[in-house]
Amino acid sequence: MTATTAPSAAATAAAAPAIRTQEDVILSVPVRRTLAVLRYATGFIFLWAFLDKTFGLNFSTASADAWIHGGKPSQGFLTFAATGPLQGFFNGIASPASDVLFMLGMLAIGLAVMLGIGTRVAAVSGTLVMAMMWLAEWPVGASGSGTNPFVDYHVIYAIALILFAYAYAGETWGLGKWWRNLPIVQKYQWLR
Repeated sequence: MTATTAPSAAATAAAAPAIRTQEDVILSVPVRRTLAVLRYATGFIFLWAFLDKTFGLNFSTASADAWIHGGKPSQGFLTFAATGPLQGFFNGIASPASDVLFMLGMLAIGLAVMLGIGTRVAAVSGTLVMAMMWLAEWPVGASGSGTNPFVDYHVIYAIALILFAYAYAGETWGLGKWWRNLPIVQKYQWLR
C-alpha cells in the first residue's frame, strides 16, 4: 500500500504562475515614475475630452454645443471632420448612439488610465477609438489638420496606451497593485 501525501506549499507555489509586476518589467524607479506622469497626462486628455464635450468648457467645445445642451459630440466629428475614402462610412455611423458610445468611451478610458486600473481594456478600447479617428481623417493632413501623413497624435496616444498596459503602469502612483489582486482580475488577467 502506497501512502499519498499532499504536495508541499513550495511545490504548489512553484506550479502556480507568478503574477508579473511593474517592478519585474521596469527596474528603474525614475522611469516608473515618469511613466506614471505620462499615464496621468494621457488619461487626462481622454477625461478632458469627455468633460469639455459634455459641459462645453469653451476649449474645443462652446457652451452652446455641449452635450448637455443638445450638442452632438461624435456626430459633429463624423459628419464634418471625416475626409478621404472612408468619409461615407464615417458619415453613415454618425448617430445619437455613436455620441453615447464615444462619450462613455472617453470617460471610461480617461478614468481607467488615470486610476491605473483595467489598463489592458483601456489600451484596446483607446487604441480602437484612436485608430477610428485616424482613419476618419485619413489621409492625415489632407484637410490641413496635420503635418505628417502617417503619424499624428492619434498614433502617439495609441502607442502610449499600449505601453501603459505592457508596462503595468498603473502600479506606480495608481491603483494597479490593488486592482491586480482582486479575485476577478486574478481569474481574468485580461482585465488587468
